[in-house]
Amino acid sequence: MIKNNFLSTILVFLLPYLLCGQTKTDTWKVEAKNIDPAHYYGVTVANGITGIVSSPEPLKVKDVVLNGAYDYYQRGRVSNVLKGFNHLNLNLDINGQRIGSKEISGYAQTLDMATAKLITTFTVPGKATVSSEMMALRHLPYTAMVVLTVEAIADITICPMSVIEAPAHLTDVKNLYAEIDRPHVLIPLMTSVAKSPSRKLVLAASNSFIFNEAHGSEPDLIHEDWDYNMHLTKFFKKLKKGEKYAFSVVASSCASNQYDDPHNEAERLTIYAALEGKERLLNRHEAAWKDLWQSNITVEGNDEVTRDIRFALYHLYSFSREGTANSLSPMGLSGLGYNGHVFWDTELWMYPPILMLKPEFARSFLEYRFQRLEAARKNAFSHGYRGAMFPWESSAEGSEDTPVWALTGPFQQHITGCVGWAFWKYYQVTKDKQWLKERGWPVLKEVADFWSSRVERNGPGHYDINNVIGANEWQENIDNNAFTNGMAITVLHFAVAAAKELGLEPDPDWAHVADNIPILKFPDGVTKENASYNGVNIKQADVNLLAYPLNIVKDPVQVRKDLEYYLPRYANDGPAMGSAVLAVLYNRLGESQKAADIFASSYKPNEVPPFGVISETAGGNNPYFATGAGGMLQAVLSGFGGLSIEDEGITQLKTSLPKGWKKLTITGVGTEKRTEVVEEK
Repeated sequence: MIKNNFLSTILVFLLPYLLCGQTKTDTWKVEAKNIDPAHYYGVTVANGITGIVSSPEPLKVKDVVLNGAYDYYQRGRVSNVLKGFNHLNLNLDINGQRIGSKEISGYAQTLDMATAKLITTFTVPGKATVSSEMMALRHLPYTAMVVLTVEAIADITICPMSVIEAPAHLTDVKNLYAEIDRPHVLIPLMTSVAKSPSRKLVLAASNSFIFNEAHGSEPDLIHEDWDYNMHLTKFFKKLKKGEKYAFSVVASSCASNQYDDPHNEAERLTIYAALEGKERLLNRHEAAWKDLWQSNITVEGNDEVTRDIRFALYHLYSFSREGTANSLSPMGLSGLGYNGHVFWDTELWMYPPILMLKPEFARSFLEYRFQRLEAARKNAFSHGYRGAMFPWESSAEGSEDTPVWALTGPFQQHITGCVGWAFWKYYQVTKDKQWLKERGWPVLKEVADFWSSRVERNGPGHYDINNVIGANEWQENIDNNAFTNGMAITVLHFAVAAAKELGLEPDPDWAHVADNIPILKFPDGVTKENASYNGVNIKQADVNLLAYPLNIVKDPVQVRKDLEYYLPRYANDGPAMGSAVLAVLYNRLGESQKAADIFASSYKPNEVPPFGVISETAGGNNPYFATGAGGMLQAVLSGFGGLSIEDEGITQLKTSLPKGWKKLTITGVGTEKRTEVVEEK
């Protein structure tokens, strides 16, 4: 007998979730409530290149993560995304006493999603109130800024310190300091340069103060080297009771995978930001985010849901950037989870909502794969196949980066289908035929060649795909997995369509193979997850993905039959995104309230303190799980919103809203940036 409390578990979270629309919530702000340093999971400010993770300690930063910079220094003998220099830390002394968590009261942090700023406030009793605004500048991808304001409660002397600290894994650290004197401004420049653990990369960080005073009246600066891994610049300032004093620190960081000379580039970027000045930097940063939020989602009648949706969008926007060849890892730029590698999480989970709302960001994800096509060809060759076999875990070079003890590397081959699927979906949305010719077709052709060589031709209807791991990773080395076979069928047809779109002759074998790959069923007609599946609990969605997003299973009777069979078999400790698919399908079957219940389960049980960032599983501790955010947004966009990516572009199916949702408004959809609305019936 199968024991699973999937639905009963989420009911614990459901009642307050449904009632939350009765109270007013600021849909643009996420507040950290009851901050406990022992149970603190930070929020990230990022700009697609630099990710800065908050800390429970006043004026400190936990991590700085550099997108696309990898080296070997952790588990599994595989590459890991690098932590860069912590270049935004501040110390504050008041009357000679260092201010830490024990010396303050009223500590509060708020993420303002409209402007992507983390606002921190606290009081030093009897001495001062302090506030800071920290942001990864959206218009300057390698640069961040913090603005600190101190208001004196009594006459005090403050000593702020800007600190650059190297994480322990960096080697050959060099700390430098210079003052660049110009007629109207003095630019203090503090810089650190180091090598990555294997010495493969050079990393550099530089920062500078921006003062409001005119040249000649800035405070005198003191630079101090503390050890090889940390140095600081400080100044003293006397404040009278009631006086307010503000200054800023701008900080830039890059690595040699981004620039041949990261040392000079980091300094140039910091000098540029310092001379731009605080107001120009703030104005351009805020304008960039205002433009980003032209693509948005709101739920009239439930402010908390609107805020939760916006929180997910904020993270995907923060982790992405147009005009790059960077992709997304399951944890985005929030830390080192999953080594910062790129999985199917990007193409199947995070990519669809980004494609619908920010196709220019989606193009960057595809460019990441295109530039690693040759590595995928080598991977197919080494496994005895034609075409391109994309790695399950990918980092800088695009070779397989799964730890050798994990069988997912060589066997979770559906990733190759997911990549091809994403490429054709981009063309369906943009109709960019030049891109299809130069980028889409080369990938789709290689993906199709892989699958036509991968099948075992055992007679009509038995072009089997044996010995794989499907989406449900708890069953290894299985035959004819439903999702793997379904994705292979789908992308083989997409390759045929791409060839015809370009006026080329498709390989006739592609359609022939697609028509003979089996989708297995139980005797009662339920789709069978794999040849040996016997009803055991599953980690995440597999069979149900055939109905959405693959649209292979279309008959509502069959969709419902598969849902009712597999829903009780979903594990409580599975990853968040799987249940989001069920929400889409139940909504499309007309059961909007059941869809809403499942939608709540896709992220509410996974929220961790104090901001409610989501972890991979309920009770987990590895936030921020951007994959879950992607699944949750698909439940909104393609479930309640009815959006579907077809040959005609982004279309809208008839759908309905859950109780309490009066209107769902989706703005900035597709290349036309149109608005789609669903209203309560």
